[in-house]
Amino acid sequence: MNTKVRFLIYGLALLFSLAQFNCSRQDAHSEEKDKAAKADADSVAARDKDGKDKKTEDSDLVPVEVTRLKIGEISSFILLSSNLETERMADVYSRVQGVLKSIRVEEGQTVKKGETLATLEADEYALAEQKAKVDFLQQKNASTRAEQMYAKNLLSIEEFEQAKFARESAEIAYKQAKLNLDYTRIEAPISGVVGERLVRVGDRVQPANKLFSVVNTREIIAVIHVPEKEIGRIHRGQEAFVMSDHMPGHQFAGKVKRVSPVVDPASGTFKVTVGIRNQSDKLRPGMFINVHVITETHLDAVLVPKTAIVYENETMNVYVVRDSVAYKTELNSGFQNYEFVEALQGLKADDKIIVVGQSGLKDKTRVKIVSERS
Repeated sequence: MNTKVRFLIYGLALLFSLAQFNCSRQDAHSEEKDKAAKADADSVAARDKDGKDKKTEDSDLVPVEVTRLKIGEISSFILLSSNLETERMADVYSRVQGVLKSIRVEEGQTVKKGETLATLEADEYALAEQKAKVDFLQQKNASTRAEQMYAKNLLSIEEFEQAKFARESAEIAYKQAKLNLDYTRIEAPISGVVGERLVRVGDRVQPANKLFSVVNTREIIAVIHVPEKEIGRIHRGQEAFVMSDHMPGHQFAGKVKRVSPVVDPASGTFKVTVGIRNQSDKLRPGMFINVHVITETHLDAVLVPKTAIVYENETMNVYVVRDSVAYKTELNSGFQNYEFVEALQGLKADDKIIVVGQSGLKDKTRVKIVSERS
């Protein structure tokens, strides 16, 4: 075999070896890519599984709304109902008869003591006043002359006294006529609000006719009749407050003004008068209200909102959330008001309790807090 043939065979073998080497590298690289792709797919599948598991776990939690318990003041009270009255009210009558000339005020208008509410036609009374004045001046002059004559012993004691008494009688008649003229102006006897107007212009009024009523809405009272068993818990100056169903959430402060020492044997109650501060003028005489006479106050009480309570027969329970678990806790209650119940034991300030979503929960249910009330 010549040299050229040997070189040709050697070259072909070399080329074949290189081709096999390249094929081996490509197969190894492809196998590595397949392994990497498989690993990536397994990782994605694992993440998806973890996400699905977490989502499934979250969907099993019961969504709830919570609030933190706070320390505050709460009182016990005696609750009774009554109608508001005014401490000061006056019906207005005319002192003299006559025809109503003008009306100066209307119902609901605020007036001051002495302010003119209406007037009567006064011509007749003005003339009577002038005539009485003339008579008085005449008798006054006559009495002066009689006094001078008596001083000179020109007049007897009887004549002097007669002149003196005539002057005094004329003076009284003049004052009466002047007073009747003043009475044609009908004035407010107290400061307050006009509650009623019962006449019209042109009406002939008599002293027996009621014309207006004026009430002082700042001095409001409520008279309640308290059972005799509470007689030792009520005293003068005791704090109280009233509420109206027509103004929910509004409390009007007051105090006990008077306590009757007599128990009515027919009803077994005693009368208590509560004065109420009505500075906002929202209260009106005649309104139906609930009177709360405070008997005792706890200053540092744990306050549980009534919206959080779940009733089972006569037992009150709340759900306290710790580490996403709702624990059913019996509420040992103390004082109560419209919003809160005092927790005597088992609960403390800053405990998270469920206020929305607690109905139907069981003890140790896993929950998810979606919001927290302040």
